[in-house]
Amino acid sequence: MANEQDALPVSPQIGDLAPDFQARTTMGVMRLSDFRGQWLLLFSHPADFTPVCTSEFVAFARAADRFTALGCRLMAISVDSLYAHLAWVRAIRDGFGVSIGFPIVEDPSLVIGRAFGMISASSVDAAAMRATYFIDPAGVIRATISYPATVGRSIEEMLRVLAALQKVDAEQVVTPEGWRPGTEVLLPPETDGGALLAQDADPLWFHRTRPDKG
Repeated sequence: MANEQDALPVSPQIGDLAPDFQARTTMGVMRLSDFRGQWLLLFSHPADFTPVCTSEFVAFARAADRFTALGCRLMAISVDSLYAHLAWVRAIRDGFGVSIGFPIVEDPSLVIGRAFGMISASSVDAAAMRATYFIDPAGVIRATISYPATVGRSIEEMLRVLAALQKVDAEQVVTPEGWRPGTEVLLPPETDGGALLAQDADPLWFHRTRPDKG
């Protein structure tokens, strides 16, 4: 049993380098490493021509400028073929008046999905694939969010997490629950034991806030 477990691929975790790949997309052949030097939101969807996925793609397309403003590119992936992707993009354009301006990767063999841990090594299809990976300019996975196939993602939450990751990179702060740009941020906790034991020490030394400097 131990040998079988050792043989299973290890899914990348937060802090790991995102597995590189080369694949056909709706915008030509691309490598994940082509996006180095900028943020990338890589998100999987179970299948083309499905209601939840369609609602997400329309929302992503309409919010594309907001991601661009944060220096972030978008890339989608599913098991459907390139031709199915192209037909779906056209249907969305004709039905919603929205152009999908980001590449959609084909992964019919599930190789990319399994490399990222979007689906288990024993899965025969991608019915459960609705995963999101926030990849920084160095190609490192900084956050992941997974949803079941039946629940749509929140574009606002994607933007919020992206802004929070960029905030903590730019300043010596951490972000509180539900943080949004312009609201208070948190300072890392004090580690000086003597200062903490002083009589005039702040009782909330572990929860110090300051205004967001923008």
